[in-house]
Amino acid sequence: MSLNSQILAGSLLGIGLGGLFVSLGSESVWTVKGLYLCQIISSVFINLLKMLLVPLVFTSIVTGVANLRLHSQLHRVWKLTLMFFVVSMMLAIMQGLLAANLFAPGKGQTLELLRQASPAIPAKTMTLGEFAAAFIAGLFVNPFAALAQGNLLAIVVFALLLGAALVAGGERYRNILLLLQESMEVLLSLLGWIMKLAPYGILALLAQLLATQDMLVLASLTKFVVIIIATTLIHGLLVLPLLLWLLTGVTPRRFFAGARQALVTALATSSSSATLPVTLRCMEQHLHVKPEIAGFVIPLGATINMDGSALYEAAAALFVANLTGIELDLGQQLIVCFTSLVAAIGAPGIPSAGMVTMVMVLQAVGLPTEAIAILLPVDRLLDTVRTMVNVEGDMVASLVVQRWTSDK
Repeated sequence: MSLNSQILAGSLLGIGLGGLFVSLGSESVWTVKGLYLCQIISSVFINLLKMLLVPLVFTSIVTGVANLRLHSQLHRVWKLTLMFFVVSMMLAIMQGLLAANLFAPGKGQTLELLRQASPAIPAKTMTLGEFAAAFIAGLFVNPFAALAQGNLLAIVVFALLLGAALVAGGERYRNILLLLQESMEVLLSLLGWIMKLAPYGILALLAQLLATQDMLVLASLTKFVVIIIATTLIHGLLVLPLLLWLLTGVTPRRFFAGARQALVTALATSSSSATLPVTLRCMEQHLHVKPEIAGFVIPLGATINMDGSALYEAAAALFVANLTGIELDLGQQLIVCFTSLVAAIGAPGIPSAGMVTMVMVLQAVGLPTEAIAILLPVDRLLDTVRTMVNVEGDMVASLVVQRWTSDK
């Protein structure tokens, strides 16, 4: 079987195994032992991906920026990449706000009822200014500390600066660039080995996801869940493929055929950062994006381009407003739009990272930050879908950038 077929089979088996655990009950000895085994397998798979994450992000961005000098396209790539990221996230946010206004999830329910079904968690409140200051301060830190701690945003900034220095130095730094290129090739070879474990890791992750959800809590949030999933899928299956086809001529069928491994991995891991090695592999080997383009756009997008997260946070703010009986006017919804964009940019690419920045979005329009607790029971489920769309947005961006920066 091909790797794609194995991943599909693993996904189906994981769903079936999760359903079996639910039917046996959480107290069953088979469920306990099965979930323990799934946790070990999934942890090994995720940790192997994380092991390659930092060195691969660093080498791919540095070499990507440095190699762009060969095409004299660095400035244009920067502009097009950031422009596409902002446009795609704004489209996603507008979709989330439109769906939340149209279907009004949360009306007719009481916040007190949902609080009883949700755990109480302490919420650290931050003003917009405090969040912006913390975000900017996190950009410029000791690069060795950033590499050791896995601070992706700081790593991206340092890699961009180092790549620019290699461009300015030209042939003087040729040996350094060659070393980094060979390092990236070795890391991609290691990734090929790790990907052989992907079907088993995805099987274990999906089985855990289905077996550990509290169905009683999910039942009270069904309307919100359905709206978010449907709106996110519309963005991922219609809006992004349409943008791709209009801007590049690449058909959705060809795109999804080449991107399938990365999208399935994102769905299972709920982490755009953990999926990043697989995304790079799909873009370069399946969709034939130049390594210097993919190595620049994909890691940067995994850090700051979050279409699914932006859509979710905007819609969730209106959901909480409905639960508390607060009507948000147009001005307040514009504030939600802006803060969702900033929060999505600042959210790290790890599971449920949106919960951290969700507090800022709620407080920006005077909503109770304690209400974040009602989103926790469904966040893990929604995180899978929005992460897949986050990764898809990065892949579409790299194809668009390559098309519009290609030499005539």
